[in-house]
Amino acid sequence: MSIRHGLLALLDQGPRYGYQLRTEFEARTGATWPLNVGQVYTTLSRLERDGLVEPAGEDGEGHQFYAATDAGREELRAWFDTPVPRTNPPRDELAIKLAMAVTVPGVDVSAVVQGQRRHSIKALQDYTRLKGRALAGEKRPGVVPSDSNDLAWLLVLDQLIFQTEAEIRWLDHCETRLAQQAELLQARTAEAARDGAAPAKRGRRLRA
Repeated sequence: MSIRHGLLALLDQGPRYGYQLRTEFEARTGATWPLNVGQVYTTLSRLERDGLVEPAGEDGEGHQFYAATDAGREELRAWFDTPVPRTNPPRDELAIKLAMAVTVPGVDVSAVVQGQRRHSIKALQDYTRLKGRALAGEKRPGVVPSDSNDLAWLLVLDQLIFQTEAEIRWLDHCETRLAQQAELLQARTAEAARDGAAPAKRGRRLRA
């Protein structure tokens, strides 16, 4: 639903056409979640169907403008006022991958964890480098600089950095879990071997 409400937030500031919406959405989020124009117009069609936006004329080049309706502004305010629910967390591909890896024979789960950690550390370095450039006021190609756009980009970068740091900590935790599980299985195997050897020894004593 973030694209739907993101477009509504832009239209709340005045009529825009599809390509403008795409450009401004990406400018404010640093193109972290890129949109294509088809996706924008599909969302606009649904918003229009739901009575949240309406056509607002065309310019001389034939661009169809859209504007938020009163119902759309009310929907937008409700979105801002309502916390993002965590009752149904979004599917996380990495969590699903590791959950499957530990149940599929022949998968080197430690290698999966280590490979992901290397990737996540590189991503963290990239995000940190981008944040440094943003704080230094470096211009981004194709983005009109403004205090609000720069702040929006910094907030997105902070979220990406915190999320990636948390992912790396979780991967460290996963590796610890795997090591503990391996030790437990090794101990159980050794115990089973001792239990199997004990009856054999008793049998030899009885025969003697």
